[in-house]
Amino acid sequence: METGLAGKRVLVTGASGGIGAACARAFAAEGCRVGIHYHQGLERAQAVAADCEGSVLLQADLRREDEADRLFAEAREALGGLDVCAAVAGVWPEEDVPLWELSLDRWQATLAANLTATFLTARGFLREVEASGHGSLVLVGSTAGIYGEAGHADYASAKSAVVRGLLLSLKNEVVRVSPLGRVNAVCPGWTISPMTRSTLDDPSVIDRATRTMALRKVAQVEDVARQIVVLASDELSGHVTGQVVVVAGGMEGRVLHG
Repeated sequence: METGLAGKRVLVTGASGGIGAACARAFAAEGCRVGIHYHQGLERAQAVAADCEGSVLLQADLRREDEADRLFAEAREALGGLDVCAAVAGVWPEEDVPLWELSLDRWQATLAANLTATFLTARGFLREVEASGHGSLVLVGSTAGIYGEAGHADYASAKSAVVRGLLLSLKNEVVRVSPLGRVNAVCPGWTISPMTRSTLDDPSVIDRATRTMALRKVAQVEDVARQIVVLASDELSGHVTGQVVVVAGGMEGRVLHG
């Protein structure tokens, strides 16, 4: 089935990482011109760009307002505008810290990297939509934002805000400037990526993580990227907005004991 994305101009944030890199490659395979955003992973971003014909590299720290605004100005100039944005960039702090031991510094850093960065990305893209009158935005949350995640209350709180309050507000706001504009979200569960690989090297972690899943396996980054492409496509998802697609093998929750 055709996605209708050929020739579309797409910005993927966090495209030097696992899910972001898979998204960039998936959009490029559909014939899109892709803006490959990275923060610090230049070499990884260059490797992704080598696989994506006609792509452009774009660097920015999305926690900073001035850099986020610069990113969209540069993307607009390099691509001639934007039709789609996949807001993938985010950071999962690996260390397990219960809330009563969680420092304010880590709390603020996690919210900045996940919630503030997504807000600035969404704002920048919706300003492009306001100017062009069209566009599709896909946010990336996490199952942590649906079920919570012990030891990572900061990350779960940030992702919950992204796929609840932010998503549901934006799907109503975007139509003020684009009658057919859409905003959706994808929530990955455990996914093998550079961010989680060290944790998932432990078979016991995989056993516990998949215990409440119908499909007892962890996702590959391509599993998530394909759903992002589907939601970005007006051809495949033109009447879908404000929705969360969970890519987690039928997860129903998290094991609390045992």
